[in-house]
Amino acid sequence: MPSSSKPNSTPSTPASSANSVKSLSPQLRSPDSGRQLLATYFKGMAMGAADIVPGVSGGTIALIVGIYQRLINAISSIGPELWNVWRQRGGIKGIIDIWHHVDATFLLCLVAGIATSFVTLAGGIKYLLDNQPLFIWSFFFGLVVATVFILLTEVKRWNAARVGMFIIGMIAAVLISTAPILPATPSLPYLFFCGAIAICAMILPGISGSFILVLLGAYDTVLEAVHNFNLTIVATVFAGMLTGLLLFTRVLKWLLARYYQGTLALLTGFIAGSLVKVWPWKTALLGNVMPWHYPSGAHWPATIGLMILGAVLVSLISWWGMRHSAGVE
Repeated sequence: MPSSSKPNSTPSTPASSANSVKSLSPQLRSPDSGRQLLATYFKGMAMGAADIVPGVSGGTIALIVGIYQRLINAISSIGPELWNVWRQRGGIKGIIDIWHHVDATFLLCLVAGIATSFVTLAGGIKYLLDNQPLFIWSFFFGLVVATVFILLTEVKRWNAARVGMFIIGMIAAVLISTAPILPATPSLPYLFFCGAIAICAMILPGISGSFILVLLGAYDTVLEAVHNFNLTIVATVFAGMLTGLLLFTRVLKWLLARYYQGTLALLTGFIAGSLVKVWPWKTALLGNVMPWHYPSGAHWPATIGLMILGAVLVSLISWWGMRHSAGVE
């Protein structure tokens, strides 16, 4: 079983000390077993499924399955310092050192899982969003509510500062979710900026990167560019995403290392605020409405049942994720 010991300065993670996520720097980690890598792949699939839905973030799934801090550590280790890592031994050995430094096997399995979800689930989820929006949103509403309760219990020793961080995160997510769409005419510099902001949102639990692109008025342009293989636009957005990802994850890593509990309270607030976006009873003209004002009725048995299903599923995912993150075989 890989070692899960951590330096005393490393903050606790969303699990208890017995089931805490390994947050060692990537180069100090013991190699993952085949079962752990397979578990990482399935966690990536869960993240990809969440990212497909506007308003649901893959970062939320990463947080509840116990790989969020490891993901941030791995991405933030990518930078100019990799040249120095390679120079220490050079050649193939240097490349192997870089591979371990950025936790590349973990990232590769995670990305493979995300890509699998995009390929296999995108069509089905899009169909449900277009044809059965009330039911699919009910499921995700239950999932997000359960996530908030799970993470609230992981914030230890609530105080005024942590309550304040939770409220700030919640208000920020509500404001983002209800902001008007910008009537932008995207230029290449603007698309670079949109890519950087969207990837930051995608990393934050509770905020959807695709929804940020919608708010910035760039979603249709990016989607059309991908569909038409417009490499200029795609490359520009990708460059923005890469820049934002490498810079933002370093900030998050610093916050998680020094103010873990406060940062967790803030991220949980983001997720709680996103409930505005995933509210099931919504119309094109009025937005969110009360269940009894929904045109076809509240459909209480189906909607409540799906909310419970979503809550049970996320609870099982959290339990399973923490077991594997703790190295339980």
